[in-house]
Amino acid sequence: MTLDLMNDKRIRVIIGHYGSGKTEFAVNYALALKKQYDQVALCDLDIVNPYFRSREKADMLESSGIHVISGALGHSANLDLPMVSADILGPLQNEKTQVILDVGGDAVGARVLARFRAYFKPGDYDMFCVVNANREQTQTVEGVLRHIEQIEATAGVPVTGLINNTHLLKDTTAETVLEGQKLVVEVSRASGLPIKYISALETVIPQLPENIEGIPFPIRMIMREDWM
Repeated sequence: MTLDLMNDKRIRVIIGHYGSGKTEFAVNYALALKKQYDQVALCDLDIVNPYFRSREKADMLESSGIHVISGALGHSANLDLPMVSADILGPLQNEKTQVILDVGGDAVGARVLARFRAYFKPGDYDMFCVVNANREQTQTVEGVLRHIEQIEATAGVPVTGLINNTHLLKDTTAETVLEGQKLVVEVSRASGLPIKYISALETVIPQLPENIEGIPFPIRMIMREDWM
């Protein structure tokens, strides 16, 4: 399955509550972008959560030709100091580079976005909210809307689309995804935000209805080791 990502804006901000699978989506998204663009940069701006950060897969991503930017002291997963590298300005300012910003899971983590607000001009960026209906804080329309409102208030820029990433890790089925889709559709109706992608395991995507709202996005489990 070939995804056409050419209609997304050059700068893509990926947000989502803890456990939503935000980083898993961001890493898979970067790899998909690299198949269509020469220059792709993935910026790990998660300075709050020490687990499952995209910087942990920097070697794999960079071997695929993706420029990874993380903390000021490098990619080491053991460095939990909340410092963002100034190198992020390069991709943001270079219009030939496709940029993905992987942002922390709550309003505190989104504070870093406010520093780069000048680059998030209407029509020049997308900010996708990854929703996992199986997470406690985002199991209701009100919970998801509250999360979005908090991120927007902190970052100072609006979300532009939704991603259904409802999963149960390796136990995810088409029914799992479709149950989450019901919630995301309700959020879309309540907020006016479009459903951009339905993210699911490669084996699950073919089982989804053809008329599902949003673009099916097959992913591999990259952030979790086989034994997890």
